[in-house]
Amino acid sequence: MSLDVRLNHVIDAFALDTAFKVEAPGITALFGPSGSGKSSTINAIAGLLRPRVGRIVINEEVVLDTSAGIFVPARRRRLGYVFQDARLFPHLSVRSNLEFGARRSPDPPSASEIAEMIGLLGIGPLLARKPATLSGGERQRIALGRAMLAKPRLLLLDEPLAALDAARKAEILPYFERLRDEARVPMVYVSHSVDEVARLADHIIVLNEGRIAAQGSVFDVLARLDVAPLTGRFEAGAVIDARIAAQHPAERLTEVSFDEGRLWIPGIDGAIGARVRVRIRARDVMLALSEPQGISANNVVRGVVAGVHEDEGTYQDVLLACGRARLIASITRRSLDRLEIRPGQELFAVIKSVTVDRTAASQAAG
Repeated sequence: MSLDVRLNHVIDAFALDTAFKVEAPGITALFGPSGSGKSSTINAIAGLLRPRVGRIVINEEVVLDTSAGIFVPARRRRLGYVFQDARLFPHLSVRSNLEFGARRSPDPPSASEIAEMIGLLGIGPLLARKPATLSGGERQRIALGRAMLAKPRLLLLDEPLAALDAARKAEILPYFERLRDEARVPMVYVSHSVDEVARLADHIIVLNEGRIAAQGSVFDVLARLDVAPLTGRFEAGAVIDARIAAQHPAERLTEVSFDEGRLWIPGIDGAIGARVRVRIRARDVMLALSEPQGISANNVVRGVVAGVHEDEGTYQDVLLACGRARLIASITRRSLDRLEIRPGQELFAVIKSVTVDRTAASQAAG
């Protein structure tokens, strides 16, 4: 999938000025705080917003070029769109909602393809029901199925979990992973949740005040010190690409390995060697000058200081390079000065197993 976007648009006092290219499969996240321009960008891609100046190319087809007077209507762009609210037809059954999506496809899915999508999303028992009888998570799964059965070349998702509580989010996230890994339809996923992005996305574009602050691999970008402030003081952290090294069912723990070490995390399903991604929040990392002994924490990782982000607040961010993996530690200015932390210094990161969220440790594609 290739997507080339250049937008310049003004909405009231807000100015959107972005330019980016995506030339890879998987999920690309548009991430940023509220009001950063995420929804405006995805609506322009969908054809729901006509920018003052812009050019959008999807798989080499120009769908918008204001200088050439080109604007392909939304209905002809062959895109799927899932909103915050599922927007199902309330008078139709689940089956009829899905059939509506299938009829919109230029190449209608076969009965076996429809059955496969129903199985993938686990919605077989819901087919005869009406939307009003479904939970929020169930409605979003139906909306996903309806969009996918239209066979879009690109699936757009505008904060699809924002209206759900924590329990419903936990229910639906595995289905997004299955779509990513099995259906292999490229997606642009709008979110201001670091947890969702860390768990689902392959690539990330960070927006702030209508402009791009960073873009690239989710593993690289979330570990950048200049991006950490945009994720929020209590959500900043890094994502580690690892593999399952051992299962310890008696202790309900899983051992995962990466370049420079191993981590013990709450038990997850998976075969030995399977790839996993683990997010570790900066607030859950302590630093030590020497390898600590006689402590309860299971995880101690050796690293080299790759950078320090200092500001006028109480907490300062320290970036550790652990081979190709990165960790961020948020420590007080007093600790920074007392330990005399500087780039190039070898330190030990102390991480409690319980701080690696089960919901943030998910099996990755490949």
